Amino acid sequence: MAAAETIHVDGVWQAAASGAQREVLDPADAKTLAVVAEGGVEDTDAAIAAARRAFDQGPWPGTPVAERAALLRRVADLLQRDRETIALIESRDTGKTLEEGRVDVDDVTNAFRYFADLVAGESAGRVVDAGTPEVHSVVVHEPVGVCAMITPWNYPLLQASWKVAPALAAGNTFVIKPSEVTPLSTVHLVKLLAEAGLPTGVANVVTGAGDPVGARLSEHPDVDLVSFTGGLVSGTKVAQAAAPTVKKVALELGGKNPNVVFADACATADGFDTAVDQALNAAFIHSGQVCSAGARLIIEESVRERFVAELARRAEKIKLGRGTEDGVECGPLVSAQQLDKTEAFVASALEEGALLRCGGKQPESNEVRPATGYFYLPTVLDQCHREMRVVREETFGPILTVESFQTEDEAVTLANDTEYGLAGAVWSADTARARRVAARLRHGTVWINDYHPYLPQAEWGGFGKSGVGRELGPAGLDEYRETKHVYENLRPSPVRWFAG
Repeated sequence: MAAAETIHVDGVWQAAASGAQREVLDPADAKTLAVVAEGGVEDTDAAIAAARRAFDQGPWPGTPVAERAALLRRVADLLQRDRETIALIESRDTGKTLEEGRVDVDDVTNAFRYFADLVAGESAGRVVDAGTPEVHSVVVHEPVGVCAMITPWNYPLLQASWKVAPALAAGNTFVIKPSEVTPLSTVHLVKLLAEAGLPTGVANVVTGAGDPVGARLSEHPDVDLVSFTGGLVSGTKVAQAAAPTVKKVALELGGKNPNVVFADACATADGFDTAVDQALNAAFIHSGQVCSAGARLIIEESVRERFVAELARRAEKIKLGRGTEDGVECGPLVSAQQLDKTEAFVASALEEGALLRCGGKQPESNEVRPATGYFYLPTVLDQCHREMRVVREETFGPILTVESFQTEDEAVTLANDTEYGLAGAVWSADTARARRVAARLRHGTVWINDYHPYLPQAEWGGFGKSGVGRELGPAGLDEYRETKHVYENLRPSPVRWFAG
């Protein structure tokens, strides 16, 4: 396939109908990494038509569950075969470290295997007791139909897998639009699906911008479900575009996630070290470009100064550079736009009275940090409060804000004082208190004495403006299915309701 033939419709790789192309940049040096097709409405309509035909007339929706599960397992094997290649693609495309890319491939592999096992282990349906042996009543699940998938730039392959694996397990067809900033690993995944034996037309990809590609996917009447992961503003537009056709909508819209640390978690040297280390991980993995990043440190006042001083000391030692270089711990931001956004957030925080403890600028360039790259130092902002823009809004950059509390109730109030509700954590040596606080947090995932791990068998999603619906777990499969009740009268007879 040619460099710009990244649109896949009905089994054929092709250029955009308009001939338009887009350069994909390496965020470490802003040089061209690849050239991809810049799809438009015509390409999107063709992809939807192919997925519609494949669902209405093709074999995939009626393929036995065991065969669908077997295909997902073959995809998992192919992902592991290409692990190093895909990890490099993710590292070069997103800026993350090569090791993070490897972890992503492993997590994607686990998602495919999980949904294969889940769907293969299900019964044919749930028998309903109708109260009489003369009726056979069963509730069954069927694929929802043509699915539109719109994925973000920070975890392109991982977020794609959370949609593609359950959609295929359920028997759907789909069109996926990866972020125009980081489309390369999704293109590779669609190639692996074909290699694994997925029928033609089931998987289609259109590379291009949210407007027009994402907008057309959201509004199109032949799309039965749209699943979107990204920012709140774009997610709201997706929901509005989908509303007139009353299609199913699943939205994962990010968060402003609290990491609550009680003083008793820091009472021992090991406890203190672990809590500080995890606060760094929560905030600065992938340069903070994580929807569940623990960007709000909410620390008990009695240990605040000691904790923040050590946190800032360690943050200053984080090694920034090109993600493929040995020894690099954190890569660049994904784009010039994201760098500008980060700088604006820090500037606004300082204007509003925040105290800069470390970072707050771009680093000096060197052999692993080209001057043209989108690098920004891990930044800790102390003495923050809820009225600050940097505390309210999702920054999606290497920025950690610090707030403090004195009582348990105050900690919970601060942690829940957000329009989002995706994830959060509580740190305490008191198990009863930790579980009590976790129960009161209005967030879709709550970690106790940990941060960031997730399990494919556990649902992922948020409260409030973090979105609607869930990915992963049994609920993640159900997003891609319709529920049907089949009531069979085994001994039909006249009702005689009407005398005539």
